[in-house]
Amino acid sequence: MGQYSKVEIDGRLMTVTINRPEVYNACHPMANEELVAAFDEFHANPELWVAIITGAGDQAFCAGNDLKYHAELQAKTGKRPVHPAKGFGGLTNRYDLEKPVIAAVNGFAMGGGFMLVERTDLRLAVREAIFEVSEAKRWLLGGYNHGHIANVPYPIAMEMALGFRFTAQRFYEVGFLNRLVDAADLMPEALKMAEHLLTLPPASRVNTVHMMRQMRPAPGPDMQKLAAALHEHGAKSDLMESRAAFAEKRKPNFKGWNDPEDRYRLPRLDSVK
Repeated sequence: MGQYSKVEIDGRLMTVTINRPEVYNACHPMANEELVAAFDEFHANPELWVAIITGAGDQAFCAGNDLKYHAELQAKTGKRPVHPAKGFGGLTNRYDLEKPVIAAVNGFAMGGGFMLVERTDLRLAVREAIFEVSEAKRWLLGGYNHGHIANVPYPIAMEMALGFRFTAQRFYEVGFLNRLVDAADLMPEALKMAEHLLTLPPASRVNTVHMMRQMRPAPGPDMQKLAAALHEHGAKSDLMESRAAFAEKRKPNFKGWNDPEDRYRLPRLDSVK
């Protein structure tokens, strides 16, 4: 058990709990390091076959980046925290994990917390859970890829990308969630799903998860180049202004573009090829 996370092993099942309920299970670099270590162990241990990830307390699964911590670090050092190579929560950039992961969403799943849910294979949520792709509120490019990866209709993907909030009921209706449950049933239902997975022939479980992941939509190389260009297109000061305003509980003062004419000089596919 770490300071910011809990890991429980029961036979072939690992349950990982983000354990910072006082900040809605938001993650700073130290919490991310613990979660990376937990999923490194899950990946490396042949005796572990299925994982569940959830959050401590009854309010939040994960509120994403600890923006207050980030803003304070920026003010003191002038530097931004760097995510581990394997991504937020040890999962968002991990592509070597051929084992199923179940998300048991017990409350808010915002920003990086949403991305953790997105990277899991099966998803349950309490009826009160709220989801948000927060990138449009914090970066120079919103969460353009999340609705594509989730394979939801264009207007729903646009709503996600522009930072609107979704109820668990809405996400269940559009197919992003497998189960919608009462709070008391969340972990029992997650355990039932895990128990089913553990009854499958090992090769069937591993091969099926691997094949399903290969079939998931992903932005192509040209779209990734365009996204990289758009991530650089705008006033970089707005990135930290969004964090500072959040930490200071005030309205942000965004600049938009260093040169106002850049608003009309957007990178396009033909310019980045």
